[in-house]
Parts: sequence; structure tokens; C-alpha cells
Amino acid sequence: MTDPICPLCLRPIPPDVPQSLHHLVPKLKGGARGPVVLMHHICHREIHAALSEAELARSYATPEALRTHPRLAKFAEWVARRPPGFTSRVPGRRRR
Repeated sequence: MTDPICPLCLRPIPPDVPQSLHHLVPKLKGGARGPVVLMHHICHREIHAALSEAELARSYATPEALRTHPRLAKFAEWVARRPPGFTSRVPGRRRR
């Protein structure tokens, strides 16, 4: 069986690396029972560092839309050059 692919960085997600489920529409914005995607924990943290819950619900509720956000696109390009198990602190400043 092949490892699932992270929808942000498009790298495989081996079972032994930190991973988490991302609600495409935030739970607080009505997405509690909505679709979720499995992703690397580092990618998930970057999404929430870059975007507010309102922005996620309004404009970034699909993996394709997430990859179009300038900060997330730059992050995905950067992290794609790392091995699938790479972990680090979220680079850059958190959103204000």
C-alpha cells in the first residue's frame, strides 16, 4: 500500500511521521462534519499560522486554493525539498 499524499506539499505521508487532519472548512465556521484531509503536521501548522479561520472558510476551503496562497505556495515549495519526515518550527511570523 502506498503512503497518502499531503495535499499542501504533495509529499508522501509515511505512517511514522507527525500528521494531522485538517478541516477544509474550520469547525468554528460550520465545518465540524465537513470534509477533512490528512496532511503533515508541519504543513497543517503553517496553514493555521498563515490564515485566519474566516479566511480559510471564505477563500481557502480546498487543497487547490490553499496551494494558491502566496505564503503557503512558498512554504510548500520549500518543504517539498525536505524528506517526508521533516519537522521544524513554523517559519516566519504568525498572522496578526
